[in-house]
Amino acid sequence: MKKSYVLGLIALWSSASIAGENQWIYAKGTDTRPEGSFEFKISDTIKVGKGSGDYVAHDIRPEIEYGITDKLTISGELVYFDHNYSVNNPENDPMYSTQGGAGGRFNKFQFAGYEVALKYNILSPYKDFMGLSAGLAFEHRDAYRLDGADIDQDSFTTTLYFQKDFLDDTLIFVVNPKAEFERRKSPDVLEEEVSLELMAAVSYRFMPRWTVGFEYRIQSDFLSVQENGVFEEGVKRSSFDLSDFRLGDRFQSGQYIGPTLHYATQRWWATGGVVYQFQGGGGFSEGGKNFDEHEKYHAGLLFGYEF
Repeated sequence: MKKSYVLGLIALWSSASIAGENQWIYAKGTDTRPEGSFEFKISDTIKVGKGSGDYVAHDIRPEIEYGITDKLTISGELVYFDHNYSVNNPENDPMYSTQGGAGGRFNKFQFAGYEVALKYNILSPYKDFMGLSAGLAFEHRDAYRLDGADIDQDSFTTTLYFQKDFLDDTLIFVVNPKAEFERRKSPDVLEEEVSLELMAAVSYRFMPRWTVGFEYRIQSDFLSVQENGVFEEGVKRSSFDLSDFRLGDRFQSGQYIGPTLHYATQRWWATGGVVYQFQGGGGFSEGGKNFDEHEKYHAGLLFGYEF
């Protein structure tokens, strides 16, 4: 009797200690925060390689989440960029131009912006046939993620979170379709962009506290460029005004796959992983991979503390 009780407590603790929302670099589960609880998170997504020269960019995001109710979570995060690159190919813009051309280098750490987001849980993967949550976010940026140049960018993001658990919640599958609507301004240039993204991932808790995962990500941009009031000639433009919603020509795409490893205790958790671009196109591409909007690989480090 006593032995079975202790084993039950151990199983319950090992299940509860897993922070299912951040077992991967990009994909997320359906979990929301319990009402009145906080969680601090910090992530560093390191993006490496542009097909020529050398390129490293850190996307660093400290974040606070709060459970308004058991089903509704609000979060706020700051965005910091650390770029260090020198590319060789003149066609690899905007990096080549921003670094100052041949032989130039851009090396800068900077505050890049902020994001506020809501996430609402509709179905629970632990009680219903599958889990479903919906997210809405607003982000403002003062620096461009690719080259670190000064910009004025606002974006709205909608995300759906699907989750299905098996084997007493030790085997988890998630799928996240995401749409981002961006307006980016720089001197004499206005860019309207619709970004479509899909993340799919699986994880397996192979022993208490430890989870191994695998992640897939595809991202595409549908971009319209307006320079001095004139749209780019010969390119079907995108628009997401309420009275004029349309997808223009796809500018680029990139696909990534890779493993993750997750460790969790009752209070804190940590995740590490890497995803490699195995296919891409559009824009500046070489060898079947895209290197203006995408990189050779992304390495992610994430940490969370619940209180």
